[in-house]
Amino acid sequence: MMCLGIPGQIIEITDAERQLALVEVSGVKREVNVACVVEPDQPVESCIGYWVLVHVGFAMSRIDEEEAAKTLAILQELGEVQEELDAMQASQEALTEGQKP
Repeated sequence: MMCLGIPGQIIEITDAERQLALVEVSGVKREVNVACVVEPDQPVESCIGYWVLVHVGFAMSRIDEEEAAKTLAILQELGEVQEELDAMQASQEALTEGQKP
């Protein structure tokens, strides 16, 4: 099974210099690289609110909110959303654990 991307919304910039942002996917938050979706000559903060397809830690492309909702519905029907969310949650928890003193 391979998921090409799961829709999420960019809610916060966590590291503008490294182009990292927090994306929320069905209530799960994950830090991802947004270099592929930041418009040229625009600050990285300009992408807050964008709906994007997230795959292996990268926001790969922008999509509109309607497309995001349709894609999430299809993935949920296929049972793929929970698997992706579980994987995102586990990797975020591993990152968080690694940052604790």
